[in-house]
Amino acid sequence: MKRNIAVIFGGISNENEISVITGTMAANVLKKGGDTVIPLYISQQGEIFTGDGLTDINNFKGGNLSSFPRAFVAKGGIYVLNKRGRPKKFVGVDVALNCCHGGWGEGGGVCGLFALNGIPLASAGMFESAAFMDKYFTKLILNSLGVKSAEYVYMRDLNEISKAETLGFPVIVKPARLGSSIGIERADNFEELESAVQAAFFYDDGVLCEKYLEGRREINCAAYYSDGKVITSDCEEAVSGGDILSFDDKYAGGGKSVLPADIPEATAQSIKGITAEVYSKLNMRGIVRFDYIISGGEVYLSEVNTVPGSLSYYLLSNGFKDFYPVLQAVIVQALDDYARASEKKILNTGILNNINSNSCKFGRK
Repeated sequence: MKRNIAVIFGGISNENEISVITGTMAANVLKKGGDTVIPLYISQQGEIFTGDGLTDINNFKGGNLSSFPRAFVAKGGIYVLNKRGRPKKFVGVDVALNCCHGGWGEGGGVCGLFALNGIPLASAGMFESAAFMDKYFTKLILNSLGVKSAEYVYMRDLNEISKAETLGFPVIVKPARLGSSIGIERADNFEELESAVQAAFFYDDGVLCEKYLEGRREINCAAYYSDGKVITSDCEEAVSGGDILSFDDKYAGGGKSVLPADIPEATAQSIKGITAEVYSKLNMRGIVRFDYIISGGEVYLSEVNTVPGSLSYYLLSNGFKDFYPVLQAVIVQALDDYARASEKKILNTGILNNINSNSCKFGRK
């Protein structure tokens, strides 16, 4: 069945450009599969642009998008604006796919925008998006589920830096709500710790310090929900060029991927089991990537990415053509979930009919 699918990407985020890569990829996979795609790009200034040309990544080079019309999301679809900023036409949207990395785009804002306007979203929901965008909240959730993660301290102010010394060196310093390894540093002494924490506070108002796990190996596993079950990918090892997986490792060719990861089968099954358990217990939806660390024979869940880079197509398929059925599966699931939720009754209590007309007045004239 041919559908109008909005693919939203970009955002007020340091990861805006990475999101363009993910969004244009997903849009073109859906277009080649026969769907009608409505690209919606959010600039770093918060403007929303649309137009078929936004599925071509080359149109983002230089950053001038003034030739594309602006748009806004409305009940059941989007309004495309004319040059004066007035609604020109309405385009209905059957379902949307969130490809925003970081900021409010990944952290629940896009979820709320589409939910408020009655458009099903084939991506993670508001709770998990907001919770897992924050590395501190992630720790709290994993602890409540009994899932092992690295020892940590959390700071909201530079004056709390002494708390991190209790972990012992080395430590990993992370801005709490950034992704793509932006602002992440290793500190081997107090001087390096102070410098790393100051840099992290430049990006965010919360900073997480974790105990560095020696001999660490970084393992990823993606999952999605379809037809009543959680489907997990093979495990991938992300091999860094240094002590931690950096931005350059991920996006500039500094690291490499080993898929499937060369780890014991029992370890791989344990990682898949934890992935499916957390995903299921939180009733998650959409494509989500779980990032683990193996150290000293132990498995630690590090982060949960509700909008993973390139939507983890490389973990869930053998290429773009094979990825189309995966996207269709999460889209069909989103439509089914939305249809069932729409059957629930919204209660109108009628209480306003019984309130005295003077009861809400705060003063007299």
